[in-house]
Amino acid sequence: MLQTIPLEYYLIISALLFSIGTIGVLTRRNAIIIFMSIEIMLNSVNLTLIAFSSFFGESSGQVFVFFVMSVAAAEAAIGLAIILALFRSKKTVYVDEVNLLKW
Repeated sequence: MLQTIPLEYYLIISALLFSIGTIGVLTRRNAIIIFMSIEIMLNSVNLTLIAFSSFFGESSGQVFVFFVMSVAAAEAAIGLAIILALFRSKKTVYVDEVNLLKW
């Protein structure tokens, strides 16, 4: 007999991943870890979309996941380029030590 995993389990795991990502964004000061936490949050949203897509038997959630993954790839490329430029000019990747609004 084939038993499927209930939808609630996927949603609980997704909520845990999203909260871990949120805590990482709010508590860490390293820009690379902040971007990694944002990626964890995006992956938790992807898990939720796939779970609902599977639960309702439609493929629209999988299409949204494709768009979220393309946005995440663009965010990673642009974010790492910004971090590299920041490190070259300020010699640090810590968000607290970088203040670009001062003369």
